[in-house]
Amino acid sequence: MTQLSAQELVERVLAASTADGCVAYVVESTEANLRWASNSLTTNGAMRSRQVVVVSFVDGGSGMAAGTVSRTGTPDVAELVAASEQAARDAGPAEDAVPLLAETPPGAGDWDAEPAETSIEVFSGFAPALGEAFGAARDRGDLLFGYAEHALTTTYVGTSTGLRLRHDQPTGRVELNGKSTDYSRSVWAGVGTRDFRDVSVPDLAADVERKLAWSQRRVELPAGRYETLLPPSAVSDLMLYAYWTMEARDADEGRNVFARKGGGNRIGDRLAALPLTLRSDPAAPGLETAPFQVVGSSSAAASVFDNGMATPAVDWISGGVLTNLVRPRAWALKTTAPAVAAVDNLLLEQPGATASLDDMVAATDRGLLLTTLWYIREVDPQTLLLTGLTRDGVFLVEGGEVTGAVNNFRWNESPVDLLARITEVGRTERTLPREWNDWFTRAAMPPVRVPDFNMSSVSPAS
Repeated sequence: MTQLSAQELVERVLAASTADGCVAYVVESTEANLRWASNSLTTNGAMRSRQVVVVSFVDGGSGMAAGTVSRTGTPDVAELVAASEQAARDAGPAEDAVPLLAETPPGAGDWDAEPAETSIEVFSGFAPALGEAFGAARDRGDLLFGYAEHALTTTYVGTSTGLRLRHDQPTGRVELNGKSTDYSRSVWAGVGTRDFRDVSVPDLAADVERKLAWSQRRVELPAGRYETLLPPSAVSDLMLYAYWTMEARDADEGRNVFARKGGGNRIGDRLAALPLTLRSDPAAPGLETAPFQVVGSSSAAASVFDNGMATPAVDWISGGVLTNLVRPRAWALKTTAPAVAAVDNLLLEQPGATASLDDMVAATDRGLLLTTLWYIREVDPQTLLLTGLTRDGVFLVEGGEVTGAVNNFRWNESPVDLLARITEVGRTERTLPREWNDWFTRAAMPPVRVPDFNMSSVSPAS
């Protein structure tokens, strides 16, 4: 079959549809990557893919139903549309049914332009610097492992109500692991990027070198509550989990941590003792993302009926107070509350906070400095109690200096409860979540001080 452009595919799907409504979108993706181990590049590659998604809306007499079918490559349009319409007929009435949007949102993009692409050339400055880092690590007797990835996705969205939307999304990340030759010491550094022009390999390598040096002295500590400094990456992993549970319906129906005892949600309640703001903004510098929704399946956080809904900047917590929850249009109508869409970035800030993580270490009499959190799992949705492990460096701070590395721990904490207990917040900076960066890379967080972080047990992980 002749390769159709993404725009042609969308138009052919909409023309072939016999449903009461239709949304079609095509995601064109290119990706380049580098991987390395033991101070040597191991693989590099480039990939290209296409996903075609059709959502059909069918009124069977008892209410509007929605059915979604997706294919890769350039599918048979007639088969794809028929399958989507059959899926809608089989689904039954949708409880989130509302009329499809017809008003073009801000930032609709250039529909006629070719899809954006990346290539291995994105690493033209990064790769030589990485080679220099390999040489320096080899001279020190250290080993470097890791990978760098860059993807460019262009999404074309068309609807039977006349919307034609397009968005280009660059996404890049680097993870750098440093290990001793006997593998007894392991540390991590990572960064997110849009184009690799702002990635400093020397800075990442210096961070790894410093942490490996800190790890040469080993201190065993028991489980307990410790004053703990969390770097931006660890903070992002915790705040992202809180963000992903900010669903108004679950709160209104008493199923999540944002539910108010006795009924309703906690909007208006103070969650943080400090004047913290947790926000999303599709135009945030360095974290730019789509200013409209593209939805393939409905959930408490998004609805297929809301495809094309604008996603403007929103404060989730403002001045320490919960101000918004994610609310699709259908639930907004049922609760006479505003519809609020999720955005694919997240920032935590305190006005006037300027301290660096090093400044906070210097101001610590005795405590722990974490590197990353991993294997994070939910224990109790009502309190958002999470459990997980520390990873790649837990360091002891004494008298304002790092004096050694300690054993790993299992921890138990709720990010919402932590907000109320944070006693110091540093300067917000772009960071890369460690646990969640397969799904979310656009985050800016500060380092924070928690006076009593719960290290519930010693972990044998190394």
